[in-house]
Amino acid sequence: MRGLWHLLAGLWTIYIRFPRLSLEQREQVQAWSLKFLALWGIHLRVIGQPVLSGPALLVSNHISWLDILVIHAARYCRFVSKSDVRDWPLVGALATGSGTLYIERSSRKDALRMVGDMADALKDGDVLAVFPEGTTSDGLSLLPFHANLIQSAISAEAPVQPMSLQFIDARTGELSLAPCYIGDDTLLGSIWRTLRSDSIIAVVSFGAPQHADGRDRRQWAHDLREAVSVLRLQG
Repeated sequence: MRGLWHLLAGLWTIYIRFPRLSLEQREQVQAWSLKFLALWGIHLRVIGQPVLSGPALLVSNHISWLDILVIHAARYCRFVSKSDVRDWPLVGALATGSGTLYIERSSRKDALRMVGDMADALKDGDVLAVFPEGTTSDGLSLLPFHANLIQSAISAEAPVQPMSLQFIDARTGELSLAPCYIGDDTLLGSIWRTLRSDSIIAVVSFGAPQHADGRDRRQWAHDLREAVSVLRLQG
């Protein structure tokens, strides 16, 4: 019953209050996300220091639909997400309202458009965030990083900050698989597992910002993956 009340309260907040935020109010997303995590009994632990201002591109591993909420709670940013996220319950409204840029991942032409849009946003001083794995994993391993969107930081001469996400069971200290959204998982099933788990700690670890320093996007993507891998071990 408690989980159902949390879900209904979250739905009301997202669909009634959040869409009314103006562009100038978007940074309220961080405070809102913190309250939402608290409502669902998820504790946030931040390791390291996120960039204080843009331009900057954040790159992270990807585990769950919950990642967007957790990262927003740690540091406000604009996400680059696959277009179907726009239709997800809860997360879609949050993502759209906070200025997410949507991409059709199956379209090479759209990827080229997105690199240009991201570079323009970075030049305007935005903080963007991407999941270079391109899909979610179980959090136990790290998939290869796709390099295409890293080109935006090269074009804009902007730094990239690696970061990692982990969900920990506070009772055991082990990784929690409750928020995972992979394989045959359904979104509602993942949400329900998360609601039923009352001891989840979301750990966000920030590394040192990097500049391209002559690297092409493929080499930089490889190096960023290594940095994220190290952060996961530290978390």
